[in-house]
Amino acid sequence: MTTDWKFELVAGPFNGATEGPVWDGKTVLFSVPAENRILSYDPPSGNVTEFRRFTNRTKGLAFSPDGLLYGCQSGSRRVVRFNPDGSTSPLADRLDGHFHNHPHDLTIDRKGRIWFTDPYDPIPAPGPQLQGPLEHASVLLLDRRPDRSWHIRRMTYDTSSPMAIALSRDEKILYVSETGLGEDKRELRAYPIHEDRSLGTYIVLHTFGSDARGPHRGISGMCLDSEGHIIACAGWEKSGSGALIYVFSPSGRVIETHPAPDSPTNCAFGDDAMTTLYVTTATGQLYRARSTGRQGRLFFP
Repeated sequence: MTTDWKFELVAGPFNGATEGPVWDGKTVLFSVPAENRILSYDPPSGNVTEFRRFTNRTKGLAFSPDGLLYGCQSGSRRVVRFNPDGSTSPLADRLDGHFHNHPHDLTIDRKGRIWFTDPYDPIPAPGPQLQGPLEHASVLLLDRRPDRSWHIRRMTYDTSSPMAIALSRDEKILYVSETGLGEDKRELRAYPIHEDRSLGTYIVLHTFGSDARGPHRGISGMCLDSEGHIIACAGWEKSGSGALIYVFSPSGRVIETHPAPDSPTNCAFGDDAMTTLYVTTATGQLYRARSTGRQGRLFFP
C-alpha cells in the first residue's frame, strides 16, 4: 500500500512561480524568475537567504561534475555558469549564427556536456529584439571544442514544446517532456543516446490526455531517484486528477502518484539522507515531503 506524501510549506509565496530546485549538499537552491533571484533554503534553520540577484529570469538549475552551478537564463536566451566568486559566465548562445529561444531546463552529464530544453516563451528578452525565435523548439547540447570554447548542437527535430529533461543513470537514455497545450502533444519521451551523441527514435513512455474540463497538464520538471525511477511534476486543478507527483519506472509504468500542492513545476531530492523531495510551484512556493520511501543521489559524487 502506497502512503501519500505529506507536503510541508517551507518557503514562499514569492512573486511568481518558483523553479529549480537543486541540492548543493547543505541547502536547497531554487529560483524565482519573476524576481530575478536565486534563493537558498537552509533545512536546519528554516532560513531563506538570497544566493544571487539580477539573474534575468533564470529557471532550471544544475551542477556540473566539477561542482559548478549552471542555470537556464530565459530572459537572456542563454545558459550561464554562476561562478563561486559571484560573477556569471555566459556560454554559447547562437545556433548556426542565430540566438536560440528561451532555455527552460537542463541536465549535465559526467563529461560536463549540458543538455537543455529550448522552448518558446511569451515573455520576450529585455531590450531590443535583435533576432526573433528560431523556427523550431528543440533540445540543444552545449559541448566544448578542443580549445575549451563552447558550441551548440541541435539534438531533436521532432519537438514543439520541450520542457523537462533528465538523463538515465547510465546516460544512455535522455528523458524529455513534450508539454504543449490544447491539441499539442503532452508526452514523456525516452530518446536513446548513440555513441556519437546523436539521439535515436524516441519511445513514448506516457501520454497525458484531456477531459471535459480541458487538457491535462504535462510534465514541467522531473528528477531521478537512486533506482532510476522518474519523479515528475505534472497536473493541475483545471482538469484531470489534479496536481500530482508521478513516479514512473524507466519503461514508463506508473508506479505511484502523490497529490501535490498547487501546480508543481520542478523537484529535487535533498537533506542528509536524500529522502526528502523538494518541490517548487507555479504559485511561488517551496514545499518538501520527508520520508518519501525513495532516495535521491548526488549525481556527481
